[in-house]
Amino acid sequence: MKKILISLSLVLALSACELQETPYSSIFTENFYKTAGDAEAAITSAYAAIGDLYNGPAPLMDSDFSADQVYPRPVVARNTYTLFTYDPAYSAAVSFTRSFESPIQTWLSCYKGIEKSNWVIEKVPAIAMDTKRRDEIVGEALFLRAYFHWMLTKNFGDVLIKTTASTSLENAVVKKSPKADVYKQIFADLDKAVGLLPSYSATLVKGRAFKEAAIALHAKAALYAEDWALALQKAQAVITSGKHSLMPDIKDVFNVTKEDAARVENIFAFEAESTTPGRSSQIMGLYAPVNSAAVEYGKTGFGSIFAYQSFFNSFDPKDKRRGLLDTTYLNTQGKIVSQKDITPITKQGVLVKKYQDANSVGANHAVNIQLLRYADILLIAAEAEARLNGGSAAAYGYINQVRKRAGLADLTAGLSKDAFIAALLQERSWELFAEGDRWHDLTRTNTFMTVIPKAVNDVYPVRTPSPKHRYFPIPQDEINANPGVEQNPDWK
Repeated sequence: MKKILISLSLVLALSACELQETPYSSIFTENFYKTAGDAEAAITSAYAAIGDLYNGPAPLMDSDFSADQVYPRPVVARNTYTLFTYDPAYSAAVSFTRSFESPIQTWLSCYKGIEKSNWVIEKVPAIAMDTKRRDEIVGEALFLRAYFHWMLTKNFGDVLIKTTASTSLENAVVKKSPKADVYKQIFADLDKAVGLLPSYSATLVKGRAFKEAAIALHAKAALYAEDWALALQKAQAVITSGKHSLMPDIKDVFNVTKEDAARVENIFAFEAESTTPGRSSQIMGLYAPVNSAAVEYGKTGFGSIFAYQSFFNSFDPKDKRRGLLDTTYLNTQGKIVSQKDITPITKQGVLVKKYQDANSVGANHAVNIQLLRYADILLIAAEAEARLNGGSAAAYGYINQVRKRAGLADLTAGLSKDAFIAALLQERSWELFAEGDRWHDLTRTNTFMTVIPKAVNDVYPVRTPSPKHRYFPIPQDEINANPGVEQNPDWK
């Protein structure tokens, strides 16, 4: 494994610097990718990029802070996303050493994961080992490559498609491709992955990709690409597979003590662990009340993220999902802390309870970050069906499954196509809040310019996004390093 890391580090260093001299030698991997153990180590290394990506976790923080559900305490540069004051160099994040929370981390981790996946895809098929496991490993790498490309294009728009391992400067640096071509590559990788991966079972190693996860990602990527028929087809394939279903109690989806049972709904997740070896993130501490004062939230709490009061108020009081928000908490002295005392920045602090781990080891939590959920698949099916056929009986059937679990009555019958889709997007907001989805729902539907200015409070009384904020700017350092990479047009 050491040789892989040296090789990739060298290639990435060569492609990330403007060298004035010519390199005459490189370290490659001729002595690696020889055994089954090498193959397993290589795919484990590719998965490690997921841990790097969600350490911040940048994909949740940047997008959620930009949307209308949660907001940060205005410190350490996090408010730049909420106020849309960031620049292509992400100067504030860099100056406060918060790059790992920024789109810089998303860019770097995704291309690191793509690079490692490419090595697996190219080298593992030639290894003499159990053919079934060999195919699975290649399928996992294809899934990861698709996931990372999807993460990049939904955040940055047109990006670099990288499908070969970087064995030289010539093939390490590529030009940007249109978003439509990125999705074609994502779909092609997932089609191949489905043919190689096993179906879901409880015996699979947790956190590893499997067939239904690849189909679920295909459905969600197709929705973002506005290929409604493909999104519906893939969502229906997950639904009819019989492998996944809704947990009866929405709170159990995020209950760290029930995560194994919850895999029936949580199709793919960042598998956080509070012990070593394992990977965690700071998300628990950010959502937990300040000064580690709330027992049920975790051993370490910073009081850094809260939900908008207006978002809390948008829930029907009967909606069980509102139970994943709170306006009071029990402190370590056994006393109820009222809403006005939750945080000094506002009298309307609302706590998010999706990332609690009462048995955390300091700031290291074991509660997973959900990346693909069955409830999401049902809502994808509902939206894709409605885009094609309006508020059909099938579209209502999908969305009403989610509403029933939430304790709500069926959606009002007879809605027009536009009204149904608007209701569907609101349902997605209630169901998937604080999971990194809302901002991308607003940008893919190009509604962020009208929605975001209304999402204000006494901490952020004015918020004024502009059209250029639909995508994050490509990190300026990457443009400086790669002459083939152009900045997004609106950010030039």
